[in-house]
Amino acid sequence: MSTVRLVLVDDHGLMRAGLRRLVESISGVEVVAEAENGREAVARVREHAPQLVLMDVALPVLNGLEACARITERWPEVAVLMLSMYANEEYVLRALRNGALGYLLKSASASELELAIRAAVKGDRYLSPEVSRHVIDAYVNRTQSGGSPLDALTPRQREVLQLVAEGHTTREIAALLHLGVKTVETHRTNIMRQLDVHDVVGLVRFAIRHGLLPDESASTGAGEGA
Repeated sequence: MSTVRLVLVDDHGLMRAGLRRLVESISGVEVVAEAENGREAVARVREHAPQLVLMDVALPVLNGLEACARITERWPEVAVLMLSMYANEEYVLRALRNGALGYLLKSASASELELAIRAAVKGDRYLSPEVSRHVIDAYVNRTQSGGSPLDALTPRQREVLQLVAEGHTTREIAALLHLGVKTVETHRTNIMRQLDVHDVVGLVRFAIRHGLLPDESASTGAGEGA
């Protein structure tokens, strides 16, 4: 059996180091690259052509859910397994909608991590038991009813929304995304209009509620949080 090439994505160096040791203790799995935000994750997939990406949900600059969507759209042969401390239903649903094959909580055991990796590599879906049953039902209902308000935004608008909600200035966002300042201002105006949100505080609340930013209260259990 050929070695499974894996890209590991987490914004905390100590967490990445610990995960790397766990992953590389699994027979037939090799970590070929690491990344600390979603934009880097997309770049590492382009550079290293892995079979699997193990990626945190809560990432700066470009969150893991948006990075997952980009990866699965550009490289559908790459399996993405989301890793998170958040059992919030919205995060899990969005991960599934964006093409993730699995959603694993950081409270999982090493044996569960191996089980999830093996499943994802085979193309099978894996959800941590704490979120699986009711989330699958909710996913089906959500898909049939038209999805999240985020779907009305373009990928670029969602990227700008996250950066605004993270507290970046218009000039900082322009530099990060290689856009003009006026273009960023236009995106922000259009986002507020489309979401019927009228200030940055409202954008932050929206971003948390829909999985673009982490919400500490969401880590306490499935379905909790904003």
